[in-house]
Amino acid sequence: MKKEWYFDRFCGQQFAALVEDGRLAEFSTEKEGDGCFVGNVYKGKVTNVLSGMNAAFISCGQAKNCYLSMEETYTDYTKYDGTPIRTQNKPLGLRVGDEIIVQVTKPPRGNKGAKVTTHLSFVGKCLIYLPKTDFLGISRKITDEKERERLLRFADKLRLGKTDEGFIVRTQAPFASLKHLKAEATYLKKLYAQTLKTAQSAPVGALLYQDEELPLRALRDCFGEEIASIHVGEETLYRRLLALVKMRGDIPEKKLVKYTGGRSLFREYGITPLVAEAAKPVVPLESGGYLVIEHTEAMTVVDVNTGSYIGETSLEETVYAVNIEAAKEIARQVRLRNVGGIIAVDFIDMLEEEHRLAVTKTLQDALAQDKAKCNVLPMNELCVTQFTRKRVGKDVQSSLVKPCAHCAGKGYTLDDMFIISQIRADLLDSFADGYTAAIVELNAGIMQKILSEGLFTPYLKAEWKDKRVYFIPHKTYKEEHFTVRGDNASVLRLPNNAQILY
Repeated sequence: MKKEWYFDRFCGQQFAALVEDGRLAEFSTEKEGDGCFVGNVYKGKVTNVLSGMNAAFISCGQAKNCYLSMEETYTDYTKYDGTPIRTQNKPLGLRVGDEIIVQVTKPPRGNKGAKVTTHLSFVGKCLIYLPKTDFLGISRKITDEKERERLLRFADKLRLGKTDEGFIVRTQAPFASLKHLKAEATYLKKLYAQTLKTAQSAPVGALLYQDEELPLRALRDCFGEEIASIHVGEETLYRRLLALVKMRGDIPEKKLVKYTGGRSLFREYGITPLVAEAAKPVVPLESGGYLVIEHTEAMTVVDVNTGSYIGETSLEETVYAVNIEAAKEIARQVRLRNVGGIIAVDFIDMLEEEHRLAVTKTLQDALAQDKAKCNVLPMNELCVTQFTRKRVGKDVQSSLVKPCAHCAGKGYTLDDMFIISQIRADLLDSFADGYTAAIVELNAGIMQKILSEGLFTPYLKAEWKDKRVYFIPHKTYKEEHFTVRGDNASVLRLPNNAQILY
């Protein structure tokens, strides 16, 4: 598989895109200087203790308080082979007002604040240092048994006899010397010590530690993978990545290419339209079928449809073919969009159990290529499959779109008749307050509907017969926006486009 990275920075933002065989596989963006929110270490203060849930809410200087569970850890130990984790569900022992050092495990989402842990971890190129967790682990991508044993023995020596700390050996470790591993372990321990020292005098909400910025993290985490080229659209960023490539040694410098064209890097290489597709709910399939991806507060729902695909043999075979293609595309889409949490897939109904098992197996195999941990449940009798994907960073949709200011993020607007009923109610309020005239400023289309269908005519002939109603249309008003103002002046000053409703 041909893998190409594209990095750029402009307008205070950093961008990273991974293209695999001409298709966009990953896309990320973050504000310059912010770094990845997940992994940040803060000095927080306990605002509420939930003893029954062995949890607490922590103020970390963010818009919403963070949620702390003593059963929540930052590192996903299930991704590594190693010694058993000794889970101890001890009471928090925290009181409101206590100051505490925490690390973000999940970013804020919707109305929920970020999740944090007291089990800190510091990530290096070859090692992950766990200053408060007794665990020795190694990446499953290191398959040579002798090499695994050698690295685990050395990682145990790096603990210097301490049983309350641990290390995880990352995929890059076999490419490094033992001297380098020791130096990196010493550096990570110094980072932790510096974090503790800074926390002593830092105010609540202070950022004590922050991971590398987006482009450097992206290249760090793909160590050992075959990369065809790395395109960089900005000089300063190019120099930083060049220094990283020289230090790593696994990527030839000639593969790092400084883009010098006059157009946008992403537009020149055709990435911009691919990124735009990642925010759309409808995903077409090559066969003619399509997916509909909808995000809710609780989960992400994917609906599979045959679309224009009619097959060539039987309905069962047609449905089976679309579901197989959909399973592969769903795995690509959740990775591209960085969807986390629970994902429910409504596959097209299949009668044969063999087909159901094959579709589930296809989804599992496709998700196995994802760096984020996924767990697929068996397909039920309704042909609905649920799976979970570990949430890492923020999803792409939140980087590309924002809630609609006019529909409160619901994705739809109010019906015309409901809006008109609200205008009528405001007019009644004005007349009940003693006004004999009312001025309504409203959307031009809504006014036209009221006039053309004579919706207020019955009231003008009855209870409003001694009242005056003036309409002032606005083409720039959204349908649901209007104002109703009562006036008892004998002479009203109105714009030329005002219309009186008789």
